[in-house]
Amino acid sequence: MTDISPLAPEKFPDLAPVKGVQFATRAVGVKYKDRTDLMVADLAEGSNIAGVFTLSLTASAPVDACREALKEGHGKARAIIVNSGNANAFNGKKGIASVSNIVGEAEKIFGCSKHEIFTASTGVIGQALPDAKITGALAGMKEELGQASFEDAARAIMTTDTFPKGASKQVKIGGEVVTISGFAKGSGMIAPNMATMLAFIFTDAAISSDVLQALLKTAGDKSFNAITVDSDTSTSDTVLLAATGQAGHKEITSISDPALDDFKAALDDTLIDLAQQIVRDGEGASKFITVKVAGAETDVAAKTIALAIANSPLVKTAIAGEDANWGRIVMAVGKAGEKADRDKLQISIGGVLIAGEGEAVEGYDEAPVAAHMKGQEIDILVDVGISDGQATVWTCDLTHGYIEINADYRS
Repeated sequence: MTDISPLAPEKFPDLAPVKGVQFATRAVGVKYKDRTDLMVADLAEGSNIAGVFTLSLTASAPVDACREALKEGHGKARAIIVNSGNANAFNGKKGIASVSNIVGEAEKIFGCSKHEIFTASTGVIGQALPDAKITGALAGMKEELGQASFEDAARAIMTTDTFPKGASKQVKIGGEVVTISGFAKGSGMIAPNMATMLAFIFTDAAISSDVLQALLKTAGDKSFNAITVDSDTSTSDTVLLAATGQAGHKEITSISDPALDDFKAALDDTLIDLAQQIVRDGEGASKFITVKVAGAETDVAAKTIALAIANSPLVKTAIAGEDANWGRIVMAVGKAGEKADRDKLQISIGGVLIAGEGEAVEGYDEAPVAAHMKGQEIDILVDVGISDGQATVWTCDLTHGYIEINADYRS
Protein backbone atom coordinates (compact mmCIF):
# COMPACT_ATOMS: atom_id res chain seq x y z
CA MET A 1 0.00 0.00 0.00
CA THR A 2 1.37 3.43 -0.93
CA ASP A 3 2.20 5.67 2.00
CA ILE A 4 -0.30 8.48 2.46
CA SER A 5 0.96 11.83 1.16
CA PRO A 6 2.60 13.98 3.87
CA LEU A 7 0.38 16.82 2.60
CA ALA A 8 -2.87 14.90 3.13
CA PRO A 9 -5.60 16.22 5.46
CA GLU A 10 -5.94 14.44 8.79
CA LYS A 11 -9.16 12.73 7.72
CA PHE A 12 -11.85 12.68 5.08
CA PRO A 13 -14.13 15.66 5.80
CA ASP A 14 -17.70 15.36 6.99
CA LEU A 15 -19.73 15.89 3.82
CA ALA A 16 -23.33 17.00 4.17
CA PRO A 17 -25.79 14.66 2.42
CA VAL A 18 -27.41 15.94 -0.76
CA LYS A 19 -31.13 15.35 -1.18
CA GLY A 20 -31.81 13.21 -4.22
CA VAL A 21 -28.36 11.55 -4.38
CA GLN A 22 -27.49 7.97 -3.37
CA PHE A 23 -24.34 5.92 -3.86
CA ALA A 24 -23.35 2.28 -4.21
CA THR A 25 -19.84 0.86 -4.56
CA ARG A 26 -18.41 -2.57 -5.30
CA ALA A 27 -15.17 -4.40 -5.95
CA VAL A 28 -15.61 -5.99 -9.38
CA GLY A 29 -11.97 -6.60 -10.28
CA VAL A 30 -11.53 -4.28 -13.26
CA LYS A 31 -7.82 -4.24 -12.36
CA TYR A 32 -7.34 -4.09 -8.61
CA LYS A 33 -7.75 -6.93 -6.15
CA ASP A 34 -9.37 -6.53 -2.75
CA ARG A 35 -10.52 -2.92 -3.19
CA THR A 36 -13.63 -1.20 -4.50
CA ASP A 37 -13.33 -0.05 -8.10
CA LEU A 38 -16.87 0.73 -9.24
CA MET A 39 -19.12 3.58 -8.13
CA VAL A 40 -22.73 4.32 -9.05
CA ALA A 41 -24.41 7.62 -8.17
CA ASP A 42 -28.20 7.63 -8.45
CA LEU A 43 -29.82 11.01 -9.09
CA ALA A 44 -33.43 11.92 -8.49
CA GLU A 45 -35.59 12.04 -11.60
CA GLY A 46 -35.46 15.44 -13.25
CA SER A 47 -31.92 16.21 -12.10
CA ASN A 48 -29.89 18.61 -14.23
CA ILE A 49 -26.20 18.15 -15.01
CA ALA A 50 -23.25 20.10 -16.41
CA GLY A 51 -19.81 18.93 -17.43
CA VAL A 52 -16.35 20.11 -18.40
CA PHE A 53 -13.85 17.75 -19.98
CA THR A 54 -10.30 17.31 -21.15
CA LEU A 55 -9.20 19.18 -24.25
CA SER A 56 -6.92 16.27 -25.13
CA LEU A 57 -7.20 15.30 -28.79
CA THR A 58 -6.88 11.66 -27.70
CA ALA A 59 -9.85 11.83 -25.32
CA SER A 60 -11.31 8.59 -24.00
CA ALA A 61 -14.55 6.96 -25.17
CA PRO A 62 -16.36 7.86 -21.90
CA VAL A 63 -15.46 11.55 -22.38
CA ASP A 64 -16.88 11.51 -25.91
CA ALA A 65 -20.01 9.76 -24.65
CA CYS A 66 -20.52 12.28 -21.84
CA ARG A 67 -20.24 15.17 -24.28
CA GLU A 68 -22.85 13.58 -26.51
CA ALA A 69 -25.15 12.81 -23.58
CA LEU A 70 -24.99 16.42 -22.40
CA LYS A 71 -25.88 17.67 -25.85
CA GLU A 72 -28.56 15.14 -26.78
CA GLY A 73 -30.08 14.84 -23.32
CA HIS A 74 -30.31 18.62 -22.84
CA GLY A 75 -28.53 18.49 -19.49
CA LYS A 76 -30.67 15.86 -17.75
CA ALA A 77 -29.15 13.03 -15.69
CA ARG A 78 -30.26 9.95 -13.81
CA ALA A 79 -27.03 8.08 -13.00
CA ILE A 80 -23.24 8.41 -13.02
CA ILE A 81 -21.15 5.22 -13.31
CA VAL A 82 -17.40 5.35 -12.69
CA ASN A 83 -14.73 2.67 -12.68
CA SER A 84 -11.09 2.85 -11.67
CA GLY A 85 -8.14 0.75 -12.85
CA ASN A 86 -8.80 1.14 -16.58
CA ALA A 87 -9.21 4.43 -18.47
CA ASN A 88 -11.00 2.88 -21.46
CA ALA A 89 -8.90 5.23 -23.58
CA PHE A 90 -7.24 4.52 -26.95
CA ASN A 91 -9.21 1.32 -27.33
CA GLY A 92 -10.73 2.12 -30.72
CA LYS A 93 -14.09 0.53 -31.45
CA LYS A 94 -13.77 -1.73 -28.39
CA GLY A 95 -13.77 1.32 -26.13
CA ILE A 96 -16.87 2.76 -27.78
CA ALA A 97 -18.61 -0.61 -27.50
CA SER A 98 -17.75 -0.87 -23.81
CA VAL A 99 -19.38 2.47 -23.06
CA SER A 100 -22.41 1.50 -25.13
CA ASN A 101 -22.74 -1.77 -23.20
CA ILE A 102 -22.56 -0.04 -19.83
CA VAL A 103 -24.97 2.73 -20.80
CA GLY A 104 -27.39 0.25 -22.40
CA GLU A 105 -27.55 -1.90 -19.28
CA ALA A 106 -27.93 1.14 -17.01
CA GLU A 107 -30.67 2.52 -19.26
CA LYS A 108 -32.74 -0.61 -18.61
CA ILE A 109 -32.00 -0.79 -14.90
CA PHE A 110 -32.74 2.88 -14.18
CA GLY A 111 -35.61 3.15 -16.65
CA CYS A 112 -34.39 6.30 -18.33
CA SER A 113 -32.95 7.63 -21.58
CA LYS A 114 -29.42 6.60 -22.50
CA HIS A 115 -28.60 10.31 -22.58
CA GLU A 116 -29.26 10.49 -18.84
CA ILE A 117 -26.47 8.01 -18.07
CA PHE A 118 -22.94 9.39 -17.63
CA THR A 119 -19.84 7.25 -17.37
CA ALA A 120 -16.20 7.88 -16.53
CA SER A 121 -13.18 5.62 -16.39
CA THR A 122 -9.71 6.18 -14.94
CA GLY A 123 -6.56 4.11 -14.92
CA VAL A 124 -4.32 2.48 -17.50
CA ILE A 125 -4.60 3.69 -21.11
CA GLY A 126 -4.78 1.28 -24.05
CA GLN A 127 -6.12 -1.82 -22.34
CA ALA A 128 -9.56 -3.20 -23.18
CA LEU A 129 -12.12 -2.50 -20.46
CA PRO A 130 -13.69 -5.72 -19.07
CA ASP A 131 -17.12 -4.10 -19.22
CA ALA A 132 -18.99 -7.32 -18.39
CA LYS A 133 -17.66 -7.02 -14.84
CA ILE A 134 -19.38 -3.63 -14.67
CA THR A 135 -22.64 -4.43 -16.43
CA GLY A 136 -23.00 -7.61 -14.38
CA ALA A 137 -22.87 -5.63 -11.14
CA LEU A 138 -25.27 -2.79 -11.95
CA ALA A 139 -28.57 -4.49 -11.08
CA GLY A 140 -27.28 -5.54 -7.67
CA MET A 141 -25.81 -2.12 -7.04
CA LYS A 142 -29.15 -0.48 -7.72
CA GLU A 143 -30.54 -2.52 -4.84
CA GLU A 144 -27.65 -1.34 -2.64
CA LEU A 145 -28.10 2.38 -3.33
CA GLY A 146 -27.82 4.44 -0.16
CA GLN A 147 -25.48 2.01 1.55
CA ALA A 148 -22.29 3.76 0.41
CA SER A 149 -21.07 7.10 1.78
CA PHE A 150 -19.35 9.97 0.01
CA GLU A 151 -16.06 8.60 1.32
CA ASP A 152 -16.86 5.13 -0.04
CA ALA A 153 -17.61 6.66 -3.43
CA ALA A 154 -14.41 8.71 -3.38
CA ARG A 155 -12.32 5.64 -2.53
CA ALA A 156 -13.85 3.58 -5.33
CA ILE A 157 -12.52 5.93 -8.02
CA MET A 158 -8.93 6.18 -6.73
CA THR A 159 -5.93 4.96 -8.76
CA THR A 160 -2.51 6.14 -7.54
CA ASP A 161 -4.22 8.47 -5.06
CA THR A 162 -3.05 8.01 -1.49
CA PHE A 163 -6.18 9.49 0.08
CA PRO A 164 -9.80 10.16 -0.93
CA LYS A 165 -10.73 13.77 -1.59
CA GLY A 166 -13.99 15.44 -0.56
CA ALA A 167 -15.42 18.90 0.14
CA SER A 168 -18.77 20.33 1.18
CA LYS A 169 -20.51 23.69 1.68
CA GLN A 170 -23.99 24.86 2.65
CA VAL A 171 -25.64 28.18 1.78
CA LYS A 172 -29.17 29.50 1.35
CA ILE A 173 -31.14 30.20 -1.81
CA GLY A 174 -34.56 31.79 -1.37
CA GLY A 175 -34.45 31.06 2.35
CA GLU A 176 -33.83 27.33 1.82
CA VAL A 177 -30.63 25.57 2.89
CA VAL A 178 -28.75 24.27 -0.15
CA THR A 179 -25.93 21.74 0.02
CA ILE A 180 -22.93 21.33 -2.28
CA SER A 181 -20.89 18.17 -1.70
CA GLY A 182 -18.42 16.45 -3.97
CA PHE A 183 -15.38 14.27 -4.34
CA ALA A 184 -12.46 13.95 -6.73
CA LYS A 185 -9.58 11.73 -7.69
CA GLY A 186 -6.22 12.66 -9.10
CA SER A 187 -2.55 12.32 -8.30
CA GLY A 188 -0.60 12.24 -11.57
CA MET A 189 -1.17 13.24 -15.20
CA ILE A 190 -2.53 16.48 -13.78
CA ALA A 191 -2.65 19.60 -15.91
CA PRO A 192 -6.37 19.81 -16.57
CA ASN A 193 -7.26 21.57 -19.75
CA MET A 194 -11.05 21.66 -19.80
CA ALA A 195 -11.28 20.74 -17.15
CA THR A 196 -5.72 11.13 -14.79
CA MET A 197 -8.51 13.59 -12.99
CA LEU A 198 -12.16 13.07 -12.18
CA ALA A 199 -14.50 15.14 -10.00
CA PHE A 200 -18.18 14.76 -9.20
CA ILE A 201 -20.06 17.50 -7.41
CA PHE A 202 -23.66 17.28 -6.29
CA THR A 203 -26.16 19.87 -5.07
CA ASP A 204 -29.83 19.83 -4.16
CA ALA A 205 -30.25 23.34 -5.56
CA ALA A 206 -32.80 23.87 -8.33
CA ILE A 207 -30.74 25.35 -11.17
CA SER A 208 -31.38 25.07 -14.90
CA SER A 209 -28.84 23.09 -16.89
CA ASP A 210 -27.59 26.08 -18.90
CA VAL A 211 -26.97 28.11 -15.75
CA LEU A 212 -25.34 25.07 -14.14
CA GLN A 213 -22.99 24.77 -17.12
CA ALA A 214 -21.98 28.43 -16.90
CA LEU A 215 -21.35 28.12 -13.16
CA LEU A 216 -19.18 25.03 -13.63
CA LYS A 217 -17.12 26.57 -16.42
CA THR A 218 -16.30 29.63 -14.32
CA ALA A 219 -15.60 27.67 -11.13
CA GLY A 220 -13.54 25.11 -13.05
CA ASP A 221 -11.26 27.77 -14.49
CA LYS A 222 -10.53 29.04 -10.97
CA SER A 223 -9.84 25.59 -9.57
CA PHE A 224 -9.21 22.48 -11.67
CA ASN A 225 -7.77 24.60 -14.47
CA ALA A 226 -5.40 26.29 -12.02
CA ILE A 227 -3.54 23.21 -10.81
CA THR A 228 -0.68 21.17 -12.20
CA VAL A 229 1.31 18.24 -10.89
CA ASP A 230 3.35 17.25 -13.92
CA SER A 231 2.08 19.36 -16.89
CA ASP A 232 0.40 16.33 -18.50
CA THR A 233 -3.23 16.55 -19.60
CA SER A 234 -5.11 13.28 -19.17
CA THR A 235 -7.24 11.60 -21.82
CA SER A 236 -9.97 11.26 -19.21
CA ASP A 237 -10.35 14.54 -17.27
CA THR A 238 -14.02 14.88 -16.38
CA VAL A 239 -15.87 17.15 -13.97
CA LEU A 240 -19.62 16.72 -13.59
CA LEU A 241 -21.92 18.94 -11.53
CA ALA A 242 -25.40 17.53 -10.86
CA ALA A 243 -28.32 19.45 -9.35
CA THR A 244 -31.27 17.44 -8.06
CA GLY A 245 -33.60 20.39 -7.42
CA GLN A 246 -34.71 18.91 -4.09
CA ALA A 247 -33.88 21.87 -1.82
CA GLY A 248 -37.32 23.43 -2.18
CA HIS A 249 -36.60 26.87 -3.64
CA LYS A 250 -37.76 28.29 -6.96
CA GLU A 251 -35.59 27.18 -9.88
CA ILE A 252 -32.81 29.57 -10.87
CA THR A 253 -32.87 30.16 -14.62
CA SER A 254 -30.53 33.15 -15.00
CA ILE A 255 -26.82 33.30 -14.27
CA SER A 256 -27.25 36.92 -13.17
CA ASP A 257 -29.92 36.10 -10.54
CA PRO A 258 -28.65 37.70 -7.27
CA ALA A 259 -30.05 34.69 -5.39
CA LEU A 260 -27.09 32.78 -6.81
CA ASP A 261 -24.38 34.98 -5.29
CA ASP A 262 -23.70 32.89 -2.18
CA PHE A 263 -24.02 29.66 -4.16
CA LYS A 264 -21.41 30.84 -6.69
CA ALA A 265 -18.93 31.61 -3.92
CA ALA A 266 -19.60 28.27 -2.21
CA LEU A 267 -19.19 26.36 -5.48
CA ASP A 268 -15.88 28.15 -6.15
CA ASP A 269 -14.66 27.28 -2.65
CA THR A 270 -15.70 23.63 -2.99
CA LEU A 271 -13.93 23.14 -6.31
CA ILE A 272 -10.79 24.98 -5.18
CA ASP A 273 -10.70 22.78 -2.07
CA LEU A 274 -10.94 19.61 -4.20
CA ALA A 275 -8.38 20.89 -6.71
CA GLN A 276 -5.89 21.73 -3.98
CA GLN A 277 -6.34 18.28 -2.44
CA ILE A 278 -5.37 16.76 -5.80
CA VAL A 279 -2.14 18.77 -5.75
CA ARG A 280 -1.52 17.74 -2.13
CA ASP A 281 -1.71 14.15 -3.36
CA GLY A 282 0.61 14.77 -6.30
CA GLU A 283 2.66 11.68 -7.02
CA GLY A 284 5.73 11.81 -4.78
CA ALA A 285 4.87 15.31 -3.51
CA SER A 286 6.42 16.63 -0.30
CA LYS A 287 5.56 20.33 -0.66
CA PHE A 288 2.42 22.26 -1.68
CA ILE A 289 3.32 25.31 -3.75
CA THR A 290 1.24 28.44 -4.36
CA VAL A 291 2.42 30.54 -7.30
CA LYS A 292 0.98 34.03 -7.59
CA VAL A 293 1.77 36.27 -10.54
CA ALA A 294 0.94 39.97 -10.60
CA GLY A 295 1.71 42.88 -12.90
CA ALA A 296 1.02 40.95 -16.11
CA GLU A 297 -0.53 42.35 -19.27
CA THR A 298 -3.79 40.43 -18.64
CA ASP A 299 -5.12 37.81 -16.22
CA VAL A 300 -4.69 35.21 -18.97
CA ALA A 301 -1.05 36.25 -19.43
CA ALA A 302 -0.52 36.04 -15.68
CA LYS A 303 -1.89 32.50 -15.63
CA THR A 304 0.38 31.47 -18.51
CA ILE A 305 3.40 32.78 -16.62
CA ALA A 306 2.28 31.18 -13.36
CA LEU A 307 1.87 27.79 -15.08
CA ALA A 308 5.31 28.15 -16.69
CA ILE A 309 6.78 28.53 -13.20
CA ALA A 310 4.63 25.78 -11.69
CA ASN A 311 5.42 23.31 -14.49
CA SER A 312 9.16 23.91 -14.59
CA PRO A 313 11.02 20.73 -13.54
CA LEU A 314 13.93 22.93 -12.48
CA VAL A 315 11.76 25.07 -10.21
CA LYS A 316 10.01 22.02 -8.79
CA THR A 317 13.22 20.09 -8.09
CA ALA A 318 14.84 23.14 -6.48
CA ILE A 319 11.89 23.37 -4.12
CA ALA A 320 12.12 19.63 -3.41
CA GLY A 321 15.75 20.30 -2.45
CA GLU A 322 14.67 23.28 -0.30
CA ASP A 323 16.76 25.65 -2.42
CA ALA A 324 15.36 29.15 -3.00
CA ASN A 325 16.86 29.28 -6.48
CA TRP A 326 15.14 32.36 -7.81
CA GLY A 327 17.19 32.19 -11.02
CA ARG A 328 15.05 29.25 -12.10
CA ILE A 329 11.93 31.34 -11.55
CA VAL A 330 13.42 34.09 -13.73
CA MET A 331 14.05 31.46 -16.40
CA ALA A 332 10.45 30.23 -16.25
CA VAL A 333 9.05 33.76 -16.53
CA GLY A 334 11.22 34.41 -19.57
CA LYS A 335 10.18 31.25 -21.42
CA ALA A 336 6.45 31.78 -20.87
CA GLY A 337 6.11 33.94 -23.98
CA GLU A 338 4.17 36.70 -22.23
CA LYS A 339 5.31 40.29 -21.69
CA ALA A 340 7.58 40.80 -18.68
CA ASP A 341 9.87 43.72 -17.82
CA ARG A 342 13.21 42.19 -16.89
CA ASP A 343 14.35 45.32 -15.07
CA LYS A 344 11.16 45.64 -13.00
CA LEU A 345 10.74 41.96 -12.20
CA GLN A 346 10.23 41.21 -8.50
CA ILE A 347 10.31 37.78 -6.85
CA SER A 348 9.30 37.02 -3.27
CA ILE A 349 9.48 33.65 -1.52
CA GLY A 350 7.69 33.22 1.79
CA GLY A 351 6.87 36.92 1.81
CA VAL A 352 10.52 38.00 1.54
CA LEU A 353 11.57 40.04 -1.51
CA ILE A 354 14.69 38.32 -2.83
CA ALA A 355 14.96 39.70 -6.36
CA GLY A 356 13.91 43.04 -7.81
CA GLU A 357 14.76 45.61 -10.45
CA GLY A 358 16.55 43.03 -12.54
CA GLU A 359 18.88 41.64 -9.88
CA ALA A 360 19.12 40.04 -6.46
CA VAL A 361 18.08 42.23 -3.53
CA GLU A 362 21.35 43.13 -1.88
CA GLY A 363 21.62 42.01 1.71
CA TYR A 364 18.19 40.35 2.02
CA ASP A 365 17.81 38.14 5.09
CA GLU A 366 18.21 34.54 3.90
CA ALA A 367 17.27 32.97 7.26
CA PRO A 368 13.45 33.31 7.00
CA VAL A 369 13.58 32.22 3.35
CA ALA A 370 15.60 29.12 4.23
CA ALA A 371 13.17 28.34 7.06
CA HIS A 372 10.23 28.78 4.69
CA MET A 373 11.78 26.38 2.16
CA LYS A 374 12.00 23.66 4.83
CA GLY A 375 8.24 23.83 5.41
CA GLN A 376 5.49 21.98 3.53
CA GLU A 377 3.72 25.12 2.27
CA ILE A 378 5.73 27.18 -0.21
CA ASP A 379 4.58 30.62 -1.40
CA ILE A 380 6.03 32.28 -4.50
CA LEU A 381 5.00 35.78 -5.65
CA VAL A 382 6.23 37.24 -8.94
CA ASP A 383 5.47 40.74 -10.26
CA VAL A 384 6.40 41.06 -13.93
CA GLY A 385 6.01 44.85 -14.03
CA ILE A 386 3.76 45.30 -17.07
CA SER A 387 0.16 46.03 -16.01
CA ASP A 388 -2.37 44.72 -13.48
CA GLY A 389 -3.10 41.16 -14.69
CA GLN A 390 -2.91 38.55 -11.95
CA ALA A 391 -3.45 34.83 -11.37
CA THR A 392 -2.84 32.09 -8.82
CA VAL A 393 -2.03 28.46 -9.55
CA TRP A 394 -1.13 25.55 -7.30
CA THR A 395 1.42 22.80 -7.78
CA CYS A 396 3.75 20.49 -5.88
CA ASP A 397 7.44 19.70 -5.91
CA LEU A 398 9.06 17.03 -8.06
CA THR A 399 10.79 14.24 -6.16
CA HIS A 400 12.22 10.82 -6.93
CA GLY A 401 8.92 9.38 -5.68
CA TYR A 402 7.23 10.60 -8.89
CA ILE A 403 9.65 8.53 -10.97
CA GLU A 404 9.15 5.42 -8.82
CA ILE A 405 5.36 5.59 -9.07
CA ASN A 406 5.24 6.15 -12.82
CA ALA A 407 8.01 3.76 -13.78
CA ASP A 408 5.92 1.01 -12.23
CA TYR A 409 2.40 2.11 -13.16
CA ARG A 410 1.36 -0.65 -15.55
CA SER A 411 2.66 -3.53 -13.43
